[in-house]
Amino acid sequence: MSDEINIIEKAISHFTEELEARGLRKTPERFAILREIYSLGGHLDAEDLFLHMKNQEYRVSRATVYNTLELLVEVDLVKKQQFGNNITLFEKSLGYKQHDHLICTKCGKVIEFCDPRIQQTKSMVEELIDFEIAYHSLNIYGLCGDCRKK
Repeated sequence: MSDEINIIEKAISHFTEELEARGLRKTPERFAILREIYSLGGHLDAEDLFLHMKNQEYRVSRATVYNTLELLVEVDLVKKQQFGNNITLFEKSLGYKQHDHLICTKCGKVIEFCDPRIQQTKSMVEELIDFEIAYHSLNIYGLCGDCRKK
């Protein structure tokens, strides 16, 4: 079984447990949204996800997409990222290591990167200040290569 399928199955299992614990319905639409997020990858805008699902002929309302995204954030299956200029994007979080973002201030492109030196810095800060870091978010704003060429 591939790692991606395994992660999706773990996400579905976790979501099922959370819905049951909260006394919420386990609707096919909620699970379809979860599967699409984990299948598509990357950063997703709620409206783009809704339009994608409509184009795939899912019978899902805009409200269901927005509400399910918020629920998935609450149960730690999706991360909600604010990227300035009121841009909110969502990304899967289960089974994905910490990464940081470069955000183009002109076109809005988001580029993920991972640098092990950031983890080293976090470890050093934890030790130096006696502070246990649960997670971090690093967003760097500037111009992407395409926009610099224009």
